[in-house]
Amino acid sequence: MRPTKSSSWFTSFAKWTSRATGRPATFVVAVAVILIWAITGPLFGFSDTWQLVINTGTTIITFLMVFLIQNTQNRDSEAIQVKLDELIRAMAGAHNVLLDLEELDEAQLDRIHATYEALASQAREELKRGGFDTNSPTLAD
Repeated sequence: MRPTKSSSWFTSFAKWTSRATGRPATFVVAVAVILIWAITGPLFGFSDTWQLVINTGTTIITFLMVFLIQNTQNRDSEAIQVKLDELIRAMAGAHNVLLDLEELDEAQLDRIHATYEALASQAREELKRGGFDTNSPTLAD
């Protein structure tokens, strides 16, 4: 059964904004705004207010975009983690201890990482001796 899509207004807005801001046309609009601002400089005598308009506008947009980008990144990361967990779960010989790995504390994560570093080192040594590095050894605790 496929999960239902999120109906949160913020999620919908964040997705829409992410798609819209990533388009070339949006970049062209941003460049046009900067050009118009620069061209109007002599009209306003390059005043402090003229400079404040662009500074304030870009600061507000940047501030708000940080939260939208973080929301999008969090959603994408979670989706990728779920997909990787499913691949691990479905693959014969895969180590199920790696499921939901991102939820482990640093010490647990460091132990598993050290195990994989040791496996990589062993595989490199085996390759140097003319062997293969394509097995699935069991993980040590």
